[in-house]
Amino acid sequence: MLRPQVWKKVRARAPVIGLAALLLAGCQTVPSTLPVAEPRPAAACSWPLGEQAPRALLGDAVAALEAEGFLIRHTDLALGLVSAERTRILPGYGDRYDRWDRRGVFGGIGGGRGGVSSGVMIGFGGVGSLTRDATQLERVSLLAGEGEVRVSRDIQVIDWRGELVEARSASTTEFCRGLRDAIEAGGRP
Repeated sequence: MLRPQVWKKVRARAPVIGLAALLLAGCQTVPSTLPVAEPRPAAACSWPLGEQAPRALLGDAVAALEAEGFLIRHTDLALGLVSAERTRILPGYGDRYDRWDRRGVFGGIGGGRGGVSSGVMIGFGGVGSLTRDATQLERVSLLAGEGEVRVSRDIQVIDWRGELVEARSASTTEFCRGLRDAIEAGGRP
């Protein structure tokens, strides 16, 4: 239980504390716009559903994506949704982001910054560049419903340390036309 003197001090400071809380709350702002995919999806990534039933279209979409090396991660027939992804190794991609003192597979010549040190390493210098390749993760979502088919594709590049290096929307005309043609061909590329 607080003594009466302490309560008087707390009550005297209450307007100051309330004003400080109000000022801090005013620092929080809501963004004026929502995030938008950059670049915007191509017009070819959206087409009318036509006469085909969404369930049949989803089956053909799954077959077309699997034929292109995608792994189906999720399907929801009630929503008309298919989500898939594929990964591939990007050899040498990490070289752009590695530090200056990186050694090659069979050794290297080192020189310190500003002439502080120098040296030569001879012999097998570890697996180095063999294990420092980046991985590209490509995700595709296809939504068939309300008389329309929409495709969304994004690509992320993750370096050998597990850090995201690059992320972009990749809903291009070429990809979406190829996917649509494969779906209309019954899932065959």
